[in-house]
Amino acid sequence: MQPNVIMILIDDLGWMDLSCQGSSFYETPNIDKLCAEGMAFDQAYAACPVCSPSRASILTGKYPARLKVTDWIDHENYHPCRGKLIDAPYVKELPLSEFSLAKAFQEAGYQTWHVGKWHLGKAAAYPQFHGFDVNRGGSWWGHPKKGYFSPYHMENLSDGPEGEYLTDRISSEAISLIQQRDRQRPFFLNLWHYAVHTPLQAKAEDIAYFEAKAKRMGLDQQEPFEIGEAFPIMQKKNQRVTRRIIQSDPVYAAMIKALDDGVGRLMEILKAEALDENTIVIFTSDNGGLATAEHSPTCNFPLSEGKGWMFEGAVREPLFFRWPGKIAAGSVSHALATSPDFYPTLLELCGLPLRPEQHKDGMSLAPVLLHSETELDRGPIFWHYPHYGNQGGTPGSSLRCGKWKYIEFYEDQSVRLFDLEQDLSEAHNAAAEHPDLVSQFHILLHNWLDEVDAEYPKENPNAEQDMA
Repeated sequence: MQPNVIMILIDDLGWMDLSCQGSSFYETPNIDKLCAEGMAFDQAYAACPVCSPSRASILTGKYPARLKVTDWIDHENYHPCRGKLIDAPYVKELPLSEFSLAKAFQEAGYQTWHVGKWHLGKAAAYPQFHGFDVNRGGSWWGHPKKGYFSPYHMENLSDGPEGEYLTDRISSEAISLIQQRDRQRPFFLNLWHYAVHTPLQAKAEDIAYFEAKAKRMGLDQQEPFEIGEAFPIMQKKNQRVTRRIIQSDPVYAAMIKALDDGVGRLMEILKAEALDENTIVIFTSDNGGLATAEHSPTCNFPLSEGKGWMFEGAVREPLFFRWPGKIAAGSVSHALATSPDFYPTLLELCGLPLRPEQHKDGMSLAPVLLHSETELDRGPIFWHYPHYGNQGGTPGSSLRCGKWKYIEFYEDQSVRLFDLEQDLSEAHNAAAEHPDLVSQFHILLHNWLDEVDAEYPKENPNAEQDMA
């Protein structure tokens, strides 16, 4: 039988939010074990610094700019943000014209299940219209609007017993589908957690544990925040960017613990159901950790900034692939990887026909995963975020090419160039030292933007009035 596939996508998990990634405060023994039993990518990226575009990219194999799904999908009139510029327009659903990854699996005879957050449009664009046989918990919501404790009042997920914790429930739903599966057919489980997105809520006993740990480590005696500049948008002009500089929030740590507990339960059921060796498990996140606004619950250091920005903290992600006997345990890849790559990678790993007209922006990682090839013969990877992040970032586009990261910002047409091998924190702008590279990358970036027919922000004629 073809292998089963489980894609575990965490919401807003930062690159440093796991103990196997270097966190000394958060505890993730089960995720660490998953990482140790497979291949970790240390230069993996989400396709966007916010959630919905990355999710659309995973399911289509296309960059968000090509899909025109370039910002988190807003059905409550927060957009367009206005500052010196006005946000670019964007599509607010995963287009039904796309032949999704789930449809490819469904066509190949797989059982296809979506569990958890969707956030890719209203009812007509829900998972069941994109190739999923089952949808448990997926709706237009981008976060649990009624909180993480039942009653959830959530579409496509019944309320549990009062006080049931949503992260636990999402894990249980995934496990029940595996236990009740058709044993004659493989499955694709799209396990997209709502955690660790706000609101910051966790189980009392877990919070207490991390409060005690923070005290033991002396973290409760350290000031966790630096207050920065005013936000660059009219909607938040009276607020200031608040950067977290240490990981010390007990509630956030407890939310991560619940995720880790769920991963542990899931891996146990794979062994109990004799599925362990024939199941590919992928673990990653849709964008970087929330570090500069909305309670700023985590710190992405040594990466710069976080969710909603154009810097590494917004897009560099943990990425692990586990497939016992096929992917070497304890291996690490330095190959560049990005969200559109999942579509062709999973098709190739499962022996299914590739669909190059669909996943045209993705490159299969199978040679790296199966044969430990150190490099992929790929060009740059790209980002286009023509929006203000509500965490403080401003509109821009960027690329990663070899060791170089190149960014153009649209408010002032400024550029940044960083040597990530020497300057992971993006502290030194090397643009003036390498005008030849700036020119080369500008051409590469704009050729790509033209190819995907990118949308751009526009000048705000009322900027002074709006920001007064």
